Amino acid sequence: MQSLKTAYRPGSSWLMNRATVGRIRKFAATTGEPLWQPSVQVGQPSTLLGYPVAEDDNVADIATNSFPIAFGDFRRGYMIVDRVGIRVLRDPYTAKPFVKFYTTKRVGGGVQNFEAIKLLKISA
Repeated sequence: MQSLKTAYRPGSSWLMNRATVGRIRKFAATTGEPLWQPSVQVGQPSTLLGYPVAEDDNVADIATNSFPIAFGDFRRGYMIVDRVGIRVLRDPYTAKPFVKFYTTKRVGGGVQNFEAIKLLKISA
């Protein structure tokens, strides 16, 4: 968390999968106070060290040389590209007497600002 520049911390959040969340929920400070704070309001995320936590099952599990936890301002660090329009292809030949329609839409994304997102690497 501290490796992220101060300018990106106000909008930051944690990102990890369900199994990692299950393990992190058990962590406590030396005073016995839990680091994980469950949400008390509907629609509000739980927090870890005061920052919201989002779950995504596509994030790696905790293992040697893996990156199971991300922290940062994802709105400033990641860009989703959505190309305008949907392409429709009409196919009257494949399933006679029916007409099939194939639709495609181009969507992509990637990291645009590497300073806004940090990953935690697990080592042996």
